Amino acid sequence: MQEITENTVRELTAKTAQLKQEIQKVIVGQENVIDEILVTLFAGGHCLLEGVPGLAKTLMVRTIAQALHLSFRRIQFTPDLMPTDILGTEILEEDHTTGKRFFKFNKGPLFANIVLADEINRTPPKTQSALLEAMQEFEITYGGQTYKLDKPFFILATQNPIEQAGTYPLPEAQLDRFLLYIKIGYPSAKEETDILSNTTGNRAASVQAVLSAEEIQQLQKLVRDVHISEDLVQYVATLIRATRPGDSTASYVKEWVRWGAGPRAGQALILTAKSRALLKGRYAVIMEDIQAMAAPVLRHRILMNFKAEAEQINSDNVTAVLLKEIARSKTALG
Repeated sequence: MQEITENTVRELTAKTAQLKQEIQKVIVGQENVIDEILVTLFAGGHCLLEGVPGLAKTLMVRTIAQALHLSFRRIQFTPDLMPTDILGTEILEEDHTTGKRFFKFNKGPLFANIVLADEINRTPPKTQSALLEAMQEFEITYGGQTYKLDKPFFILATQNPIEQAGTYPLPEAQLDRFLLYIKIGYPSAKEETDILSNTTGNRAASVQAVLSAEEIQQLQKLVRDVHISEDLVQYVATLIRATRPGDSTASYVKEWVRWGAGPRAGQALILTAKSRALLKGRYAVIMEDIQAMAAPVLRHRILMNFKAEAEQINSDNVTAVLLKEIARSKTALG
């Protein structure tokens, strides 16, 4: 990969704005969701999208893939999907010149730059867990052999709310592998009208590919060079520790939270804040970046207890209160 120069930085940041424009040719509204997906991509992680059926989750992922010069595969998760269906399997082949038989690994759909894991929570935990090594190590092991995955490697998983029939809750270990947990809501009245107008005719928007694999890897490297002050690092550490009942001084955390976020949550929050800053054209993290990314970072890393569930209090509620209280006590950070 070539060295990133000042001119390269300007070109790459300009292309991120162009990338959003291409995506918005097809996707009406959902600007925050698109931003959070791109933040995840540039931070080098994976994201989980949750929303009821019909909110264009799959269309959004397909459109993002079209706007990038990357290979794309879609996996429809079903109750009968096996781990080998996504990882690949060995097949017996014969060398016609020698007559000898040998096993050849036939790569599965995970061997792509962008993988859409559609309705991931409709498959049993055994197949869900088959994604773990790929998501964390960017490689898979089969038959004692390790196979590297192409970079960038980006998994966008979609799931329906777990209250719906035929869904399996994702294990905490798998949830933690997702950098962001993004919830997609219903469109506004105007957005819904625009969706109906744009999708019921013969005109189809043409999406042009903007960024290549090499440029995305350059952006991922550039994200880590974005500056964050020591005060903001300390703020993140304070926020993460405040989510843990054993460390927090907040009575509501002790009352509602079963398990708080671990150090990986702090790493994710700083990295996504850096990525958001770059996406906004800045080369330094500000408080707004951290506060904007806190909910999708902590949403799946704070485990609520039964009392909180009974009172319909979720991790987003806890995060929102903590952000206000800690920011109020550290107003000097700006």
